[in-house]
Amino acid sequence: MSKSTKNSSSPPKFRVSAIFDALMPVFATIAALLVGAIFLLILGANPVTAYTALIEGAFGSFNAFAETLVKAVPLLLVGLGTCIAYRASVTNIGGEGQMIVGALLSTWIGLSFTNLPGWLMIVIAMLAGSLGGALWGGLPGVLKAYFNVNEILSTVMMNAIAVQIMNYMLRGPMIDPVQAEAASQIPQTARLEIAYRLPRLAPTRLHIGLIIAIILAVAVYILLWRTTLGYRIRAVGQNQAASKYGGINVKKQIVLALLLSGAFAGLAGMMQVYGVNYRMITDGSSTGFTGNAGFNGIVAALFGQLHPLITIPASILFGGLLVGANAMQRVVQVPSALITGLNGLVVVFVVSSEYFRKRNQRKRMAAMEADHDNEPPDLPAKNLEEVTA
Repeated sequence: MSKSTKNSSSPPKFRVSAIFDALMPVFATIAALLVGAIFLLILGANPVTAYTALIEGAFGSFNAFAETLVKAVPLLLVGLGTCIAYRASVTNIGGEGQMIVGALLSTWIGLSFTNLPGWLMIVIAMLAGSLGGALWGGLPGVLKAYFNVNEILSTVMMNAIAVQIMNYMLRGPMIDPVQAEAASQIPQTARLEIAYRLPRLAPTRLHIGLIIAIILAVAVYILLWRTTLGYRIRAVGQNQAASKYGGINVKKQIVLALLLSGAFAGLAGMMQVYGVNYRMITDGSSTGFTGNAGFNGIVAALFGQLHPLITIPASILFGGLLVGANAMQRVVQVPSALITGLNGLVVVFVVSSEYFRKRNQRKRMAAMEADHDNEPPDLPAKNLEEVTA
């Protein structure tokens, strides 16, 4: 029997370890909720009642589940962009800004051209939103690839710039004419034409963006694991020096990864306008428009092991946590700051679990290699016959 045959399947202990690693984000979420239960007790609220309200608020009815899916759409799109960037070993923290720029460009087009057929405008708006996000994500990619500027810092700073552009546009050139005449200066645009709005599943707010996002998740999986382009992106993420030696343009792949990552975030911004709000509105901060989807989408991707297909249920689960937390606040009457803190706990625990998951993977690979090295060499066929005789 050859060594390759003997090692064709991992030993049970390694399979159990791999399953534990896959479930680590779930354990991290449970741990975060347990810590949150302590805070609920301190505030005099019953944790069982609170978390029952959370689950019912997210999944307890058809309308509740529809709201969870609505919340999951931007998380999934941003998460898909995060998966692509991660495979190239770059980190995109600029989802908030990319959502904003994508939404601004697609909204401007929707308000400027009001005589186009609805389906055509939706397609154009999707392309415009993706283009805006891609440009906003591609700039940090160029800085990273050609000037070695840390992409984490540049994408975060691009978020701040996008917020200021949004505030200027929504209080100036793109402000709702009704608000301008009333001198109320509420930072919002006019409403889109009814024909330009994404189709909904009546009587809920669930729109066709969910189907589009799921299709794109499958497309991202095919891109990364079934195409030459995806192979190049993953190769650069694994080893830039070896990729360059093999003839891959490393700088090009880094820029492309952040372009694609930004494009998905920009599309998420477009979906929020054309599928949920029908106008662009903010309170002056990025979260006033994005609802923190630019950051929460990263957590959803981490929850999904940075795999585009697993990010689908991860986004739904995390969207349920966000929707259910609001229901929990209404039932047990806890301060809104606790809800923000609870969401933050989940983020911290899930992100931290990724570190431990990678550490366990390294230990498991080292142990498997050690087991392989300790195996006795294969016997020649003649000697094997003598032994079995």
